[in-house]
Amino acid sequence: MINEIHDDAKQRMEKSISALKSQLSKIRTGRAHPALLDSIMVPYYGTDTPLKQLANIFAEDARTLALNVFDKSAAAAVEKAIMQSDLGLNPMSSGTAMRIPMPALTEERRKDLIKVVRNEAEQGRVAVRNIRRDANSDIKELLKEKELSEDESRKGEEQIQKLTDEFVKEIDALLQDKEKELMEI
Repeated sequence: MINEIHDDAKQRMEKSISALKSQLSKIRTGRAHPALLDSIMVPYYGTDTPLKQLANIFAEDARTLALNVFDKSAAAAVEKAIMQSDLGLNPMSSGTAMRIPMPALTEERRKDLIKVVRNEAEQGRVAVRNIRRDANSDIKELLKEKELSEDESRKGEEQIQKLTDEFVKEIDALLQDKEKELMEI
C-alpha cells in the first residue's frame, strides 16, 4: 500500500519537474533556440495550430532563428502570431522563409526574466508540496481505516518527505542553472 502511494507520488513529482523544464526552456536568454517558439499557436483554417506543425524551425546561428513555413498561405498568419506573442520578437519574412533575430537582453530585462524564472520554480515547488500533501492524506486515510499501523504510517510519511526534499533540491538546481544562463552576456 505505502509503496503504491510512494510510486504514484514519485511519478507525479517527475511530471512536475518535466513541466518546469518545459516552462524554463520557453524563457529566452540571449541565445536562439527553436524551443523558444513552441508555445506559439497560429490560427490556421479556423483552428489554433502549434507553430512547429506549420513550419520547420532551426537555429541559424547563436542570435538568429530561421523557419520555413510549409504552406505559403499560412506565412502571414505565422508572422503575425510571432509578432503578437509576448516574446518580443520581430520576424523578417521573404515568402515562406523567415529569419528572427534575437534582440540582446538589457540588464533590466534579464532581472525581469529572473523574477519570472523564480516564480516558475516556486510554482514547481508548490506542485511538489501538493503531491506530498495528497500522498500523506492517502496514508492517513489508510491509518484511519486500520489498514496500516502507526509505525508504518510514520515511516511512509518520512519516505514521502525524503522524496519531496529530493525533488525540491532538483528544482533549486534547475533554477540556479537558468539564473546563471540568464545573467551570461
